[in-house]
Amino acid sequence: MGLSLMHYCRLWCSAFPLKKQKKLVLCSLSPISSSPNFPERAEQAAMENLLSSAPSHATLPGRFVFPPEQRPPASTCTVSLPVIDLSRGRDEVRRAVLDAGKELGFFQVVNHGVSAEAIRDMEAVCEEFFRLPAADKAPFYSEDTGKPNRLFSSTTYEIGGEKYWRDCLRLACGSPVGDTKNDWPDNPQKLREVVEKFVEPTRGVGMELLRLLCEGMGLRPDYFEGDLTGGHVIINVNHYPPCPAPGLTLGLPPHCDRNLITLLLQGAVQGLQVSYKGDWINVEPVPNAFVVNFGHLLEIATNGILKSIEHRAMTNAAVARTSVATFIMPAPDCLIGPAEELVGEGNPARYRSVTFDEFMRVYKIVGARRENVEKAFKL
Repeated sequence: MGLSLMHYCRLWCSAFPLKKQKKLVLCSLSPISSSPNFPERAEQAAMENLLSSAPSHATLPGRFVFPPEQRPPASTCTVSLPVIDLSRGRDEVRRAVLDAGKELGFFQVVNHGVSAEAIRDMEAVCEEFFRLPAADKAPFYSEDTGKPNRLFSSTTYEIGGEKYWRDCLRLACGSPVGDTKNDWPDNPQKLREVVEKFVEPTRGVGMELLRLLCEGMGLRPDYFEGDLTGGHVIINVNHYPPCPAPGLTLGLPPHCDRNLITLLLQGAVQGLQVSYKGDWINVEPVPNAFVVNFGHLLEIATNGILKSIEHRAMTNAAVARTSVATFIMPAPDCLIGPAEELVGEGNPARYRSVTFDEFMRVYKIVGARRENVEKAFKL
């Protein structure tokens, strides 16, 4: 099988130092939206590509089958993620968050202040969206990775010929949401209202966790306010339909997140796994909990005190799984580098400073694996 475009990009990156690279622009030769028959073509593309709109598969289509060496091994790890009660005393919570962040890079939080109703409504409206007929979802379907709001399938981490068993609805949210909700789907009818009521308090939880981390590391509590968290909040609603052969494919491959901090509402169906000492931790669902992890930008900002840990999504044959990931992002032109307070004699800067725009350009070229991202930015 021939090399994909992304493989060529990665070979190109390894051949030339980053400072000498020229900007690489990936473009679509025939975007769907340029056609005068756009509605018909969009619906056709949605029907052909969206797993949630396809009939049930008796066997796994070949494009989703991974080579034997890339197939997910069964997890033997019995370690569980810590569950932190944010209603406990501040000193206790601060220590628990920092310790879990240093040890695992992942933890779960409960009693976080986002109401059970907001969570329940968010889960329901997201599941309802993916049950819509293809014709109702088609206007939002796009393979243009530059669009901040879109519906797509199996494309985000596609670095080879294989595809991942996932559909995704991506929404960009202002803070506060304001007019950005006008760019979201208006079907189901309550989607915009429900997402707004969910995302604003969820962002608040993320900001409070960043303040706790700052206090624990000796940074001023508001260090991450302003441009470092001034970009859109991005929501990925991930939908994994029942898979006829879970042992042959993945919902998402091993990857590190590209933001500061992520809060995942993983629902009642297990599927998330976290890398730990060469094995994978199965993340057990906890009602109304957020799974929290750190993106690579937080690792850079803390000079490696906190780590961005690889994770992946498994599939199952029995039931669909829908999860909601909330990503807190920097402003596009924000400069991210190790905090001065965390650099000194005997502890030099481990990462170069980089704007978020530049980080994203490199991230899209080298891929989402931790080793590749770290190599691109480590001094």
